[in-house]
Amino acid sequence: MRHVLLLSLCLAAPSALAAQAAPANLAVTIYNDDLALVQDTRNLDLRAGRTRQEFPGVSGRISPETVTLSGADVGIVEQNFDFDLLSPSKLMEKAVGEEVTLIRTNPATGAETRERAKVLAVNGGVVLQIGPRIEVLRDDGLPVRVVFDGVPENLRPRPTLSVTVDSARGGARPVTLSYLTRGMGWKADYVTLFDEKAGTIDVQGWVTLTNTTGTTFDNADTLLVAGDVSGGNGGYRPIARSLVRAGTEASDREQIGDFYLYPLKERTTIANQQTKQVSFLDVTGAAARRAYVYRNDWLGTAQEPQSAASVLQFSSSRDQGLGDALPAGTVRVYQRDQRGKAQFVGENRIDHTPMGSDISLATGQAFDVKVHPVVEKREKVSSGRWRTTMRYTLSNARSQAVSVDLIQGGLWGDVRIASESEKSVRRSADEALWRVAVPANGSSTVTATFDTRY
Repeated sequence: MRHVLLLSLCLAAPSALAAQAAPANLAVTIYNDDLALVQDTRNLDLRAGRTRQEFPGVSGRISPETVTLSGADVGIVEQNFDFDLLSPSKLMEKAVGEEVTLIRTNPATGAETRERAKVLAVNGGVVLQIGPRIEVLRDDGLPVRVVFDGVPENLRPRPTLSVTVDSARGGARPVTLSYLTRGMGWKADYVTLFDEKAGTIDVQGWVTLTNTTGTTFDNADTLLVAGDVSGGNGGYRPIARSLVRAGTEASDREQIGDFYLYPLKERTTIANQQTKQVSFLDVTGAAARRAYVYRNDWLGTAQEPQSAASVLQFSSSRDQGLGDALPAGTVRVYQRDQRGKAQFVGENRIDHTPMGSDISLATGQAFDVKVHPVVEKREKVSSGRWRTTMRYTLSNARSQAVSVDLIQGGLWGDVRIASESEKSVRRSADEALWRVAVPANGSSTVTATFDTRY
């Protein structure tokens, strides 16, 4: 209803909206999955018995069934959530069947004319009855104002929770309103500067807060919870294989249950429709190295040599790494070029990672390091048993020697390695790993024979 929104809004006799004390203390706990806990403490002067109290400024996406009100000698009798917000279009919709005043201004003389009109319908346009005639309110550039006689009782300038309370005594006291709401969440992002020559990384961790609740939370004591809380939106999230070894070190961060807490150092205002970033991690000179990884998913031949993945390997340990538990997020990696300018070289996601973990973060496909897996021989050795001989040719066009983690996957069940040119490590139930040195501008070969059921 574009023409309605262009109207100049006047209220002839605005109805009084119940005033309420501003928050004395506002605390917001934000979870990863579009969920937040709001604890809003206000000082109220209550009469004994039943009274209706209004809490303007609550989240527009509040879950009303989660509301609790706590205060000395106070209990909830009934609650109503009014989320129909005051706007020119909503005023016009609520005025259907009622009369309004139209004020038209003559562009040539500036003279104003007033006439009463009954609003008949607001369906893609405003239909009015003015005396005996029916008129459509047009958006034709002529100055027209609509004056409403009042504000409908169920329209609010902000989302408002109305609560009927029963107070055992009169007097002023703090009362805390608590509720869960959708529309607020946070995520972690990491900016990493990798110095390959020094073998170190600098990492800056950022928390990004988002608020789409329809409400601004002013001067809030804000706490972030890292972890997947049941009751959040959860669902499937594609996470790259980055955790090589899960850490066993206890972080110094506060925990509640199985979740780590990341409190913001200062109170902050979380404005509606705003994205806010706050630093939570700043580490310089942590040990890191570039490595190459290639995984062959099954015992088969690739039609041509395949690029190995370029990975950044580092630790979240206290002594040699980042020294913290890491919330799930995207890690973006930069390196300086020969001119000293930081250039983006790749990114990937990590899952929630305990302190002391070894991390191998794939950032892209190597240009100069290739692996070509080939089936040299496959023969049946007995009823239901087969023997497959694989040859892996690893090539390196770089002017420096490299190490490649060659992984053969798909080794389920009773698969065993009958012979191999280099000793492998059984990294998991379905994977064997060879760490292969490949000379500068050269190649290396690994062979292995697998005994399988099929």
